[in-house]
Amino acid sequence: MVHNNVLHQNAVIGFVGIGVMGKSMAGHILSKGHKVLVYTRTKEKALKLVEQGAVWKQSVAEVAQEANIVITMVGYPYDVEEVYLGENGILAHANEGTYFIDMTTSTPSLAIKIYETAKQKGMYSLDAPVSGGDVGAKEARLAIMVGGDHDVFEACKPLLEIMGQNIVYQGQAGSGQHTKMCNQIAIASNMIGVAEAMVYAKKSGLDPETVLKSISTGAAGSWSLSNLAPRMIAGNFEPGFFIKHFIKDMGIALEEAKAMGMETPGLELAKQMYDELAEKGEENSGTQAIFKLWE
Repeated sequence: MVHNNVLHQNAVIGFVGIGVMGKSMAGHILSKGHKVLVYTRTKEKALKLVEQGAVWKQSVAEVAQEANIVITMVGYPYDVEEVYLGENGILAHANEGTYFIDMTTSTPSLAIKIYETAKQKGMYSLDAPVSGGDVGAKEARLAIMVGGDHDVFEACKPLLEIMGQNIVYQGQAGSGQHTKMCNQIAIASNMIGVAEAMVYAKKSGLDPETVLKSISTGAAGSWSLSNLAPRMIAGNFEPGFFIKHFIKDMGIALEEAKAMGMETPGLELAKQMYDELAEKGEENSGTQAIFKLWE
C-alpha cells in the first residue's frame, strides 16, 4: 500500500491525554487549522483546547470511531495498554486504515504488541516517544524518536513536524521506545551531576547563576543544566516532567537492560535517589527537585 501524507483535507486527528505535554502538542495541531477531537480523564484539562475549537469526546472509543489519526500521550504503560487494547479501547473501535501514534514513554514490548494487533486489523501504528519537557512541547521543539514501518513514518512525518523539530526514524516497532530509554539513561546520571554542581556552587560561596554562565556553554553543557538548573536555583520545582513518570521510565530501562544482561550503575543510583524523593512526597514535583536531597 502507498501511504499518502496523513494531513489531507479530511484529516480528523484524535488526541487522547491532555497533560503537561499533551495540551501544548494538541494546541499546535489545532492552531494549524486541523479538526482535533480530544479526550482526557479530567475534562477540565481540555477546556482551554475546546474553547480554541477542539471537539470534546466522552470516551476513547468515541475518538477512535471518528478520527483517522489518533495520537496518545498518557501516563504509564498500563494506561497505554488500556487505551489501545482494552474492550473500550482504540483498536476495538477504530476504522480500518486508521493511523495511531503513541507518544507516551512506554515499554518496547507493548509498542510491538500494539503494532502487531493494529496490523492484523488493517491499521497502522508508530511508537513515537518525545523528549524536551514542557518547554519543548510549548515551543514545538520536541525531539521525537519513532519506531514502526518506514512508509507509515513518512506519511505521519508532516503531523509530527507540527509538534517537534528533531524527528528521527529509529527502526521497526519498539525502536522509538528503546531510543527513549537511551535518552532517560543519559538524563538520569546527568541530573545527579547538575544538582551536585549547583549545591557545590552555593556551598563554596559562589553565585550559582554566574557559575551557570560559565559552565552551561562549555564541556559540561546539557539540556538539563541549561533548562533545569535555573529552576533549582529559583526554588521552582513545578513539573516540566513529573518525578513519578521519570521513576516509571527508569524502571522500564532497568528491566530492559537486565534482559540484555547489561549493568547500569548510574541508572540504579539515580532511581534510588528519585525513589527516596517520591517517598518524601515529591512524586508530583519536577525532576529538578532532586536538588532537595542536599538541602
